[in-house]
Amino acid sequence: MSWASKLFTSSLGRKLVMSLTGIFLIFFLLEHFIGNVLLVTSYEEGGDAFNLYAHFMKSTLIIKIAEVGLFAGFLFHIVEGIILIRKNRKARPQRYAVASKSKTTSSASKYMGALGIIILVFFIIHLNNFFRYKYLPTENTPEHVVIDGVEMEDMAALAYHDFASMGMVIFYVIAMAVIAFHLWHGFQSAFQTLGLNHKKYTPIIHALGKGYAVLIPLGMALIPVLIYIMNLQA
Repeated sequence: MSWASKLFTSSLGRKLVMSLTGIFLIFFLLEHFIGNVLLVTSYEEGGDAFNLYAHFMKSTLIIKIAEVGLFAGFLFHIVEGIILIRKNRKARPQRYAVASKSKTTSSASKYMGALGIIILVFFIIHLNNFFRYKYLPTENTPEHVVIDGVEMEDMAALAYHDFASMGMVIFYVIAMAVIAFHLWHGFQSAFQTLGLNHKKYTPIIHALGKGYAVLIPLGMALIPVLIYIMNLQA
C-alpha cells in the first residue's frame, strides 16, 4: 500500500489530513469574513465594494481554482470528521460510555459528529443560495450592475434579499454558533495532531485559537443581523 493510500485509509493519516484541511479552512473563514464585512460597509452604496470583491473572486482563474479546492477540502473535512468519529466510537465503545468521567474528552469532541452534520447542512444551503447564481446561470440569475465601467452581477443584492428574511438570519446565527463551538475544540486540536507542541508557544496558540473561535464566528453572525436591521430601516 502506497503512502498516499495509507494517508487516506489509516486513522492517523485521516487525522493528519483533517488537521491540515482544518488549518487551511481556518484561514479561508477569515478571508470570507473580511469579504462579507463589505456587505455592511458598502450597504448605502448598494454593495458596490462587495460586488467588486465577488467579481474579482469569480473572474480570477487562480482564485476560482483555489475556491474549488477550498470547498472540496471543506466537504472532505466534514465528511471525514463524521466518519472518523463513528469509527472511533465503534472501536472504543466503553470509552464513550464513561466519557463524562474522562479528563481527555471534552464536550466539544463528544458532539463533533452532530456539529459536523449541522455545518454540512449550512454549507449546502450556502452553496445553493449564493454559488449557484455565481456558476450555474438560471432564469433567476441576478441583475447586473456597472461599477467603474465594468459590468458584473449584483451579488450584494442577493445577500441583502436573503438577509431580509428573519428565518435565514436566525439559521445563519445558529450556524455560526455551531462553527464557533467546533473551532473552540478544533483549532488547538489541529496543531496538536500535527505535533506542533512547544512549551512556550502552545499556550499562545491555544489562546489565539479561543479568541479566533469566538471573534470570527461572532463577527460573521453580526453581519446578517446588521443587514436585517438596515433593511428594516431602508
